Amino acid sequence: MEYIADRITIDPDLCNGKPTIRGIRITVQTVLGYLSAADSKEDILEAYPSLEPEDIDACLKFAAKLMEKHYDICQTA
Repeated sequence: MEYIADRITIDPDLCNGKPTIRGIRITVQTVLGYLSAADSKEDILEAYPSLEPEDIDACLKFAAKLMEKHYDICQTA
């Protein structure tokens, strides 16, 4: 299991290798989905009591780090 920023884990045997929070079965994608639907941190923490506020912050930082990658955009006619 690989730990990223002490909160985000990637384990090929857990949730099909998707990044999860502290090795529990809650994916970063799930948290980001809630945030993109305008749910508050409090809403997410209520839905997932095993999460901590720092977990949500770690998800946002993880997503921001992914966006630092350079993407070549190819257009085809």
